[in-house]
Amino acid sequence: MFRDAVASVGEVGRSPARRDGSEKVTGRALYLDDIQFPGQWWGRTVRSRVAHGVIKSVRLDPAFDWRGIVCVTARDIPGENVVHLIEDDQPCLADGRVRHCEEPIALLASNDRERLEEAVEHVRVEIEALEPVLDPLKSSRVFKELLIERNVEALPAVFASADRVIEGTYLVGHQEQMYIEPNAVCATPGEDGAMTLHGSMQCPFYVHRALQRLLRLDERKIAVIQTVTGGGFGGKEEYPSMIACHAALLARKAGHPVKMVYRRDEDVAATTKRHPAIVKHKTAVARDGALLGCEIEIVMDGGAYCTLSPVVASRGVLHAGGAYRWPACRIAGRVVATHTPPNGAFRGFGVPQTIFAMEAQMERIAAELGIDPLKLRQKNAYVLGDQTPTGQTLNWSVAAQEVLDAAAARSQFAEKSARFSAAKNGRRRRGIGLSLALHGAGFTGAGEVKLKSRAGVELTARGARVLSSSTDIGQGTITIFAQMAADALGVSMDDVEVAAPDSSRLPDSGPTVASRTCMVVGGTIEKAARQMGRVLSAYAAGCYGVPEGSVSCRGGVFFDGSRALAPFATIAERYLRDLGELRVIEQYAQPPGIEWDEQNYRGDAYVCFGWAATAVEVTVDLDTGEVQVDRVVQACDVGKAIHPILCAGQIEGGVVQALGYALLEELVLKDGRVVNSRMQNYVIPTSLDAPAIEAILIENPYPHGPQGAKGLGELPMDGPAPAVAAAIFNATGALVPQLPITPERLLSMLEARK
Repeated sequence: MFRDAVASVGEVGRSPARRDGSEKVTGRALYLDDIQFPGQWWGRTVRSRVAHGVIKSVRLDPAFDWRGIVCVTARDIPGENVVHLIEDDQPCLADGRVRHCEEPIALLASNDRERLEEAVEHVRVEIEALEPVLDPLKSSRVFKELLIERNVEALPAVFASADRVIEGTYLVGHQEQMYIEPNAVCATPGEDGAMTLHGSMQCPFYVHRALQRLLRLDERKIAVIQTVTGGGFGGKEEYPSMIACHAALLARKAGHPVKMVYRRDEDVAATTKRHPAIVKHKTAVARDGALLGCEIEIVMDGGAYCTLSPVVASRGVLHAGGAYRWPACRIAGRVVATHTPPNGAFRGFGVPQTIFAMEAQMERIAAELGIDPLKLRQKNAYVLGDQTPTGQTLNWSVAAQEVLDAAAARSQFAEKSARFSAAKNGRRRRGIGLSLALHGAGFTGAGEVKLKSRAGVELTARGARVLSSSTDIGQGTITIFAQMAADALGVSMDDVEVAAPDSSRLPDSGPTVASRTCMVVGGTIEKAARQMGRVLSAYAAGCYGVPEGSVSCRGGVFFDGSRALAPFATIAERYLRDLGELRVIEQYAQPPGIEWDEQNYRGDAYVCFGWAATAVEVTVDLDTGEVQVDRVVQACDVGKAIHPILCAGQIEGGVVQALGYALLEELVLKDGRVVNSRMQNYVIPTSLDAPAIEAILIENPYPHGPQGAKGLGELPMDGPAPAVAAAIFNATGALVPQLPITPERLLSMLEARK
């Protein structure tokens, strides 16, 4: 009988099977390249082979048979020749000038894939080469400058009176997202100029707005539908707008659906990467390890066009001081243009770059003062009530000390650090290192208010359907949305569907970025589901003639106090029959008291922060410079673990990706062009490189998050690289200030120390 359902427990906090897990592991999931569209053609891109130059001509070789092939250039664009984002500086197709190798110049489409590949080689592009700017320190074109100052007038005296002033310069390079599935879209033309775009992406409404500008179409004539997506990591945040625009132009001219699927080498060479950065630190410290003041200067390389560089630089600057109290500080940053492929979003979004520098500087400080690096961090780490460099008071969910203690205890950091430091004999040395990181959850400042993200639920005959354009790119969104909606309604998650993202049918929930999906969008869904529950409870009360306030749904059953009335499905069917559709859409509301001055970079940069401490053990071969990572312990404060196994998976994946950033992944450019664009020569970690990883979930609830949850997606990426550097330092005495720490760089430092 339905009365037994009352014994069921809530969904949040459990780890049910992933909604998409079975289809993905059995191969039944259909990715874009698996889907055949009726009458489909294929599309390809003709690109620049010089970093900077003036286009003199674009010609089709008359010796080639061009029948059955369409060609698109900038002249064929019906709207504006831009890929719309923050600044409309990037053309969809180069017109007059190229500013980086791989810049798109022309597009081709055909229903014969082999002839299409041949045709690409017969497009003759004449470019007059100009001198490129490839060094960000020599660039005069600045996308964004940022400055954070706190008690800056005191800095001269702070540096003059400090027991020690310690300086360091740190460098980090590009990193490629290397998602399993390359960029892939298919554009299908419709009547009266309409366009439907299916694709692998993170942000359907980014693509939607870009197509509006390019095609000069009413928003109702464009539908953008996310297909099953094989990873993104930020690389499918802004770039899908580019490939979508290309496919749409070809489809419009060909009169057929046009599918574009990048080859791996094209994807690596042409799409956005993590921003390289140069970070300089000058730190005033007391002899007991107290941090007194700092000056930090950051220069990031944005590549040829703006893309998301101002926001990446902003987040990098805001996190540059790390998880530490600074009585006085000046943090200055700029992101500049070079004639290299544009850089953009990557998991962490500017934070891994500046946290690496801050944590390496902490290792340098500890060594010069002769202080244990764990105790140095514990002495200076934020606690509740502290203020950040922007003047934000940390009023809730501060777990810096807690994650430090957990990671240090579980890794036996103190004991192993001393033991490894003492064992300096032999050519294979062991070491252990530690790092502390924070990561702001959600958009910076007033970003979430400007987004006005919306999400909701609609009633079905069985339960409810979640309505959100937030995408699942492997992180488990559709699973946790079902969990949160189910708990809010008082039903099982088996009774909750999650609609596939489609810009023509669902509300704009904002982009799937910035560690915001669970906290911001999930919280909005929870709010909508609770409102639907109230409506249905009132309806059920009317049906049974009982007081409205006494009815609630628990375990899939409506109760009047302790008396069971009817199953949820019975009430849902009756409501739909009597009153019709029930659809509740809510808009995200920022917590009260959040204030942000965008002009002066003062106030509450984020509603809350996630916190992570990472301990890494390594073995270093002094003859070859090879570093083997033996074990990683990472403690993350997630507020509330909606799905603990998915949380642990986020930590494990982020750790491995960060280990690649630390040790292996080096993008090589020659004259502005990527020369290692294949998986054979751009090396990422494999399962054989993955060490033992222990994920520790700390739950320090954020009072305005869904059941206390905060963002987690980016946080695990921030700390492992500096912890690796610290472990190598512990093992060898060499603090390598540049990522990746290749054998060549490490051996060079070891040789210099002799």
